Order: sequence, then structure tokens, then C-alpha cells
Amino acid sequence: MAEYQVLARKYRPKQFRDVVGQEACVTTLLNTLKSKRAHHAYLFSGPRGTGKTTPARIFGKALNCEKLGADFEPCCSCTSCLEIASGSSIDFVEIDGASHRGIDDIRTITESAAFRPQHGHFKIFLIDEVHMLTKEAFNALLKTLEEPPESMKFFFATTEPHKVPETIISRSLRFQLKRIPLASIIKKLTSIAADMKLD
Repeated sequence: MAEYQVLARKYRPKQFRDVVGQEACVTTLLNTLKSKRAHHAYLFSGPRGTGKTTPARIFGKALNCEKLGADFEPCCSCTSCLEIASGSSIDFVEIDGASHRGIDDIRTITESAAFRPQHGHFKIFLIDEVHMLTKEAFNALLKTLEEPPESMKFFFATTEPHKVPETIISRSLRFQLKRIPLASIIKKLTSIAADMKLD
């Protein structure tokens, strides 16, 4: 018997084309991949439930994808993509800023800059709820953002960007995600219901 997977995880977007209601963010990230000029830090902010970590994960997959498509979508089948999708990647590390908020947690991250990525081109750290970091942790992070290693990228996600120090914001490319329009939500739920053969 197949293991049950909650709908939010089963139908979570795996490629840029699957992301609903965040066209400006997706277009900018795709253009970044086309130009091969990725910034060292990105800040994804917006209300709860807008999917801040989703485009960050897809972008991370695309940056490290071994078989990136002509449309700049991650292949979702190479070693790097599969490891990121399963949460087992050494090159893409997701951290909860609420429970790993101290200076020692950030020092562990910045010290790993000495190691090259295992599979992909970059070592990527996604810090969710980044506004929860302590002042000392932000200061330690700032030093790395001021002189970032070429092979290291930071993705920050937060519901409260006003609590993130201006020094961090000014060194990051910022995406303000918006609430998904009702019509888009209905369309997505209808397609999920059809896929599940439900009325």
C-alpha cells in the first residue's frame, strides 16, 4: 500500500510553470537563470500561505540541476533535483529560523563555505522565518553577505520583513509575494479534484 501524502505536499509545485499567482517572481527568477547572473542572496516575503519557500526551492533546484531544460525548468530527475525534493541534499539546506536562531547556528552555516558543493554548482541555504534570528546571528550572517563565496547562495523567507535588519535587506534581492487571487485558487483546486477523480 502506497504511503499517504498530504495534499499540500503531493501537489506542491515542482517547477516554475506549476507556481500559481506569483508571475512577477517566477519571471524574474527565470530571467536570472537565462542570464546566468544569480545574486548571492534573495529575500522572499509575504503573508502566510503565499508559498514563499516554494519558488526558492524550485530556483535552488534549477541552479544546481544537472540537466536544466531549454526553458530553464529543473529536470526533477537528476541526482541534485531528487535530493533537494526529498530534503536529503547536502548542497541545499533548509533551516527553520525560529528554532536555529543563534549565532552558533549561523557560524555553522558560514563555516561550511570552506567546502565545495557536492553535486551542484552552489551550496544553498534557505532560512525560513529569518526574522527570528538574534541580533548577534544577523551580524554573523552580514559578514558573509558582505564578502560571499562564489559557490554560496542564501535564500531568506519571512512573513515579517520589517523585523529583518536593513543591512541584510539591502544586500538581498527582494521578492514580495502576494495573496493568490480567488479565481486562481478555484482553478487549482478544480484541477486537483479532477486529478483525484473527485466531484
